[in-house]
Amino acid sequence: MLFLLLSISVSGQKNEVLNAKEKALTEQFKNEYKKKNYKKFAGKITVKDSLVMFDDKIINYDKNDKETKILLQEGIIYPQLLTDYLVEKFLTDNTDKMQRKFYKLQKDPRASFDMSNMKIMDTHHLSFLSSSPEVKVFNMTSKDGKSPGTSNYLIELTNKNATAATSMEDFIKNSKLTFILKNN
Repeated sequence: MLFLLLSISVSGQKNEVLNAKEKALTEQFKNEYKKKNYKKFAGKITVKDSLVMFDDKIINYDKNDKETKILLQEGIIYPQLLTDYLVEKFLTDNTDKMQRKFYKLQKDPRASFDMSNMKIMDTHHLSFLSSSPEVKVFNMTSKDGKSPGTSNYLIELTNKNATAATSMEDFIKNSKLTFILKNN
């Protein structure tokens, strides 16, 4: 009987076993993590059915995805932020001098990175990337009209007042974006 009780208590304490994809995400997150405080959208946010307008830029989303809806309504994720992130990533990661020169010669170089009219198809919490109740990491899957396939972003939200009892909705509403990484 004692053996059975010990077996049950030990099996209840097992850590999650990560699959290969989760291990790769964990490794990428650790290697590329740079904490930064991103500002929430300061302009006008208009929500209509399954789209959110940020001034004159639009993001579509799945109405059933509550996390995405809150991220957009609260101005945590918005097209101008993603455009700025992609421009900065291109300029810091790209070592090809010809591409950088071509970028600077364009009439509107940011236009090729514009994330207006994208669709966020899914946002889900990756519990294996953070154990603190004040920090949650999400995978956000999106599609923009300019590139084939989907893109995934890892985003980290920090809510200094969160506890283990804080609902996901309250956590997101009161959080700040502290990390973003396009991971494919």
